[in-house]
Amino acid sequence: MLDALEFRLLNEFQRDFPLVRAPYRRLAARLGSDEETVLDTLRRLRAAGMVSRVGPVFAPRRVGASTLAALAAPEGELERIAARVSARPEVNHNYRREHRYNLWFVVTAADDVALAAALGEIERDTGCALLSLPLLEEFHIDLGFDLAGVCKAASVPRVIDPAAVPSFSGAQRCLMAALEEGIGLEPYPFREVAAQAGMGEEEVLGQLRAWLAEGVIKRFGVVVRHHELGFTANAMAVWDVPDEAVCALGQRLAAEPAVTLCYRRRRQPPAWPYNLFCMIHGRARAEVEQAIAALGARLGLDRYDHAVLFSTKRYKQRGARYALAEAANG
Repeated sequence: MLDALEFRLLNEFQRDFPLVRAPYRRLAARLGSDEETVLDTLRRLRAAGMVSRVGPVFAPRRVGASTLAALAAPEGELERIAARVSARPEVNHNYRREHRYNLWFVVTAADDVALAAALGEIERDTGCALLSLPLLEEFHIDLGFDLAGVCKAASVPRVIDPAAVPSFSGAQRCLMAALEEGIGLEPYPFREVAAQAGMGEEEVLGQLRAWLAEGVIKRFGVVVRHHELGFTANAMAVWDVPDEAVCALGQRLAAEPAVTLCYRRRRQPPAWPYNLFCMIHGRARAEVEQAIAALGARLGLDRYDHAVLFSTKRYKQRGARYALAEAANG
């Protein structure tokens, strides 16, 4: 059970984190606490696994290249194959799900060439053919997690332009690399970030504010782990929606309070006919099942072919490593 300070830190500062030289002092003032108490609390929550890091969440396809991938591993080989996939530096999330395609993971790389190379190596290494389902349109990818379930951040739909190649300077890439593990839980965390990036402290803060304003960073703040916070049931619900209807339905689905992620991905027929995806998290499986059933009935999604894939095991969960992937690929 979280106390009042812990809950507020985790729920209120997943975004709108103060980008100032002494951010935790500013947080403490907002919370009616003191800097050392705030830092000690965050250190304790991180040690308990409830906090992954404090730092930026970069927008998918605004920095580097990424895709959701899946494979059908033979049951007796699943654990071995999952370990091989998780060992890849390009893989940041890796889950077992209830489906013929039983291993689902996110792959990130510096660009599409590096991404294709990583996917090819995973296929060769595992001996399993991959589904690659790149993002086509985002409806709700805030990547925050409202613990109270009453205040969902608004999202603006965005069509992904595969021809739009992001361009960042060497200094900006160095800054991304310095931020991939988050900022330190210390009074002046941006000093170390600046030293690693070879930049000035105010230059770092200015760049972060600019990236937030431009949408390169989705949010900057506390990144929580929902499973450790009691939201142990989660499912990916998918539908095969006609292309002319998917945008309108996706926006309606994204506005639902129960939906934590919602987007359109490329089909890969005949193996994977689905194009509309959403994630639902809850404290129990029945809660998630009821939410998905209600959404299907209310939005008319039941008329379309669909599937529900519950997660049954988490093999890997961490932030994307776009800058390090670039360095690894020279």
